[in-house]
Amino acid sequence: MDTQKFVLFLIFSTSMLFLWDAWQKEQNPPPAAAVATQAPAGESSVRRQEDTPVPGEKLVSTQPGKGEPSAESVGPIKTSGKLESGEKIVVKTDLVVAEIDTAGGDLRRLELLDHPDKEDKNKPFALLQSQYEHVYVAQSGLIGEGLPSHKTHYTAESQTYSLATGQDKIEVRLVAPEANGVQVTKVYTFHRGNYLIDVSFEVANRGAAAIQPFSYFQMLRDSKPPVGSVFMIPTYTGAALYTEAEKFKKIEFSALDKGNATYPKNADNGWIAMLQHYFLTAWLPRDKLPREYYAKRLGENEYTAGVIVPVGQIEPGNTATLTVPLYAGPEEQSKLATVAPGLDLTVDYGWLTVIGAPLFWLLSFYHSWTGNWGVAIILLTMSVKLAFFPLSAAGYRSMAKLRVVTPKLQRLREQHGNDRQRMHQAMMDFYKTEKINPMGGCLPILVQIPVFISLYWVLLASVELRYAPFALWIEDMSSPDPYYVLPIFMGISMFVQSKLSPQATDPIQAKVMQIMPFAFSVFFFFFPAGLVLYSLVNNVLSIAQQWQITRMIERSAAKSSNIPATKKK
Repeated sequence: MDTQKFVLFLIFSTSMLFLWDAWQKEQNPPPAAAVATQAPAGESSVRRQEDTPVPGEKLVSTQPGKGEPSAESVGPIKTSGKLESGEKIVVKTDLVVAEIDTAGGDLRRLELLDHPDKEDKNKPFALLQSQYEHVYVAQSGLIGEGLPSHKTHYTAESQTYSLATGQDKIEVRLVAPEANGVQVTKVYTFHRGNYLIDVSFEVANRGAAAIQPFSYFQMLRDSKPPVGSVFMIPTYTGAALYTEAEKFKKIEFSALDKGNATYPKNADNGWIAMLQHYFLTAWLPRDKLPREYYAKRLGENEYTAGVIVPVGQIEPGNTATLTVPLYAGPEEQSKLATVAPGLDLTVDYGWLTVIGAPLFWLLSFYHSWTGNWGVAIILLTMSVKLAFFPLSAAGYRSMAKLRVVTPKLQRLREQHGNDRQRMHQAMMDFYKTEKINPMGGCLPILVQIPVFISLYWVLLASVELRYAPFALWIEDMSSPDPYYVLPIFMGISMFVQSKLSPQATDPIQAKVMQIMPFAFSVFFFFFPAGLVLYSLVNNVLSIAQQWQITRMIERSAAKSSNIPATKKK
């Protein structure tokens, strides 16, 4: 029984099914579910003017005798339809170029200067944008009659802001029209060397009665995934939420389409985010502040996720300020945990996170030592291979023994070819006589598969590899090899490894195994160079180990039988 080839064939077949499914989804996206238009029961008695969207079906209320508000069910801010346009305010810092629209005071565009665009590396990557058939913006406003929302038109002192040398931050102040004696100013604060943007509301009550407004902060986006190959296993694009009680939870767009998304709504901690490959945006209210999370489908390919928090009661003549930071930037794993608790979980390794997280730590350690992510991948692959050296050796010894006795197994097949039951019984008796475990080469491979899958996801999810050069022609470890050199060498290594393995006695299986190295070469043409490099190094190390063990077993067999060692084909 050629167990290694069977496992490889099984993995190859499963991979092809995944790829076919991904290709079908790319070519034939599912139709959007119909949106219910009936308002839910118990809608708020507090209404704005007819042309102003209402944040939710119920508003947060204050419990008498208690200083802190309690959150009830709050729906999303309705934003369906084309975004209004006003004046554009451009802000430049050392890390970002931001564009704020005075219509709603939305953050409409955010370019990350240290991260080139995937299609044109001479341009910065735009995480937030509202054009070219892709909408992804950050919005905020206040809840309360006459208070400014994301539909309000603000005014600003200037249309351009730039972080000067020696300056630590920039403030952009947007003033809303005064209404009912309430003056509101929205303030964006950009910091040097930081992807955190503080979004504040300063509410001055110049009226005769106390007010108790609430604020909302949300991301509005479509479901369009970032640019990538249809042959790559897709990474997650959608909303996510974190609380101390329920930890990290994804809110998938498909669940929002069906109306069956479940997530914690009331909390006094945590954050809500929109995720995509390598990057995220997240609203991060301070801890111990009551809040209401929400996420919904608003219209055709339009989704929102956000949080509502109280500003507090403001007596006449007083001013209150509420600030909620917005993180909009790369998923840099070494920094996310320091930004907010649990934010590092947005770098998702799936159910193998317990293995993937230590692997990335080790990868980062090697990078800090070498300064090159490609070299770090090689060292990490060697470390993993060394950790599994005894297990791999056991498997290769079993395969080498099978290789030695393959001619005898072939003769058994020829003797009992017409009687499969007698043939299988004769083979089992032969394995017992020769003290060979036919599954000996399979178990070590199966044990290592979770580690290798974890390493795959580590390399796939690490933004640190994006546009990270290795050597010579490889300038981006997250993109396919432009000249297909690594995939070709990968195919050659698989061909060499197949020659070291026991030859299949079944003709059909033998033909399939001959084709697999070439098929996998084409398969790896579309893989990021970092993943192919890992696979190539792993194969080279496996060939060296397997060749040495096979040579030792064959010499021992030749010595014991006083015949020449089997020649390698």
